[in-house]
Amino acid sequence: MKHFFPIFLLAASLVASVPASAQISIDEVNAEQQSVTFQDKLKSTPVDVDYFNLARYKAERAAIRKERNYLEFGGGLQGSLTSYNDPWISVSGGDNSIALVGTFNLRHVFKKNLFSIETKFSAKLGYNRMKVETQRVGPDGKPMVDESGNKIMDSEGVWFKNQDELLIWVNPAFEMAKNWSYGSIIQFRSQFVNGYKSRSEQEKKHLKSKFMTPGYLDISLGITYKSPQKKFPITVNMSPLALNATFAESDWIRMRQVEKDSEGKEIEIKPAYPYGIEDPDKTSKYEGGSSIEIGFDRTFGKTGYLRYRTTIFSFYGWITDIGQRNKISDYSKYLAAFEQWNSGDKNIKDKPRLPIHPTVRWENTIDIKATKYLSTTLSFQLYYNRAQNVDVQTRTLLSVGLTYTFKNK
Repeated sequence: MKHFFPIFLLAASLVASVPASAQISIDEVNAEQQSVTFQDKLKSTPVDVDYFNLARYKAERAAIRKERNYLEFGGGLQGSLTSYNDPWISVSGGDNSIALVGTFNLRHVFKKNLFSIETKFSAKLGYNRMKVETQRVGPDGKPMVDESGNKIMDSEGVWFKNQDELLIWVNPAFEMAKNWSYGSIIQFRSQFVNGYKSRSEQEKKHLKSKFMTPGYLDISLGITYKSPQKKFPITVNMSPLALNATFAESDWIRMRQVEKDSEGKEIEIKPAYPYGIEDPDKTSKYEGGSSIEIGFDRTFGKTGYLRYRTTIFSFYGWITDIGQRNKISDYSKYLAAFEQWNSGDKNIKDKPRLPIHPTVRWENTIDIKATKYLSTTLSFQLYYNRAQNVDVQTRTLLSVGLTYTFKNK
């Protein structure tokens, strides 16, 4: 065994020293091309950072409404009271009286881009109560007298209207330049309740006015200038084309009224058709022409203790005046022609007429606030309309009472 071991090592060394090699062959493979579509079967849920907030939406809408809208309204109850007891009246005289005036004003302005519309509403109604001496009337309808032939008088407190007005004013407009706009103004005026001849004559036969008798409608088209200065907030509207309409819907007021003859008896007469509506078959009249309106509204002081408002409006019906029949400019010639017409058949179409005069309406109001709720109001109104009265009509009212005004800006 020992003799074969060297021979075995020699053979192993020979085998390890001989290099070894091998050959590998690969066959060609032609595979068919197929389209592979990847599918994502997992559902995705989008996540948006911006989400709807109802509270924020309402706040933004409220801010837009406040920016586009201006609202102001106020009201008040003002008056005066005078009272005496019987001993005072028996010695010094006097008369118990009460005067009350209720007012309401509203102003709203809406503006969006170049368009704006302003609306005003004003209402005033006032009554006063004073004693009136009237002769007592018997069951037979005759005035009563005592044994000496003296009239039997009754004294009673009577309420009588001293102020009554309803006004609606609308101004839609488009801005055409800085402080200038073009549009129209529509205003309507009338009253709420019946008006009578006097304090002691308040029956139907004494009726002088009521709702829509008279009523006035003014429509104008033109341009408006608004001053940008807060210390001088004047507004001027000039309307080359304007329409004025006057209404008297009550036939009793237009056609029949009562006066007293020389013996004191009441007789029914036909007046000269008040409010300028002369045709007995018509309840309204329309005139075309031009108008101008100037307004001013300023509050003084940081607390607004003083406020002055004034408006002057004038209308001239020159378009209607051009086509008016039987027009006589000279007043003396007109009187002669009128007397001749009055003694004839009184055909309304042949009645002589004077040229149409401009109408003027000027209103002034001064509010003085002592506190937030207590104020004094002084108002003055001037009105000229020759179709109703050849003289100028004026009214002045001073009142003290409670008032309140709300503004959203």
